Amino acid sequence: MAAYTHTQISSLMIVVTLVVLSMFTWTHMTAHAKPSSIDSGTNFLVTTVMALIIFILALLITLTVSFDTNYFRIKFGYGIFQKKFPIQEIASAKTVKNRWYYGLGIRVWFWPYMLIYSVAGLHAVEIIMKNKKIYRIGTDDSNALEAAIKQTPS
Repeated sequence: MAAYTHTQISSLMIVVTLVVLSMFTWTHMTAHAKPSSIDSGTNFLVTTVMALIIFILALLITLTVSFDTNYFRIKFGYGIFQKKFPIQEIASAKTVKNRWYYGLGIRVWFWPYMLIYSVAGLHAVEIIMKNKKIYRIGTDDSNALEAAIKQTPS
């Protein structure tokens, strides 16, 4: 069996990250431009929070889906948020279309109870595990991902 890897890039998250970065940069620069006083200049806590927000936004720009002979893996951005599923525990996989209000990112949906991992678009592959847990993995290559999962011996 050949290994499968696909990375989906979210254009919307790239734009949002760049807009927020430019707003934070402008705010930071104007804080330095004011005359010196006890309340002027940059604040370490505010700068740290701004950097953390940019870091989290940058994490949600890409979603990489891959699997080999043992595991099916998903990874956001740099890999801080990742999950792996044993291939032999996957009961079924099918292509589905998420509703727009399911949102982007890592989401818990309560009816039906499932975990959703998505960075862009509405297309996804729904994976039902043998323990009845449901996962929806967003992808712009849903038919190929579904076919690759179904070709995997369980």
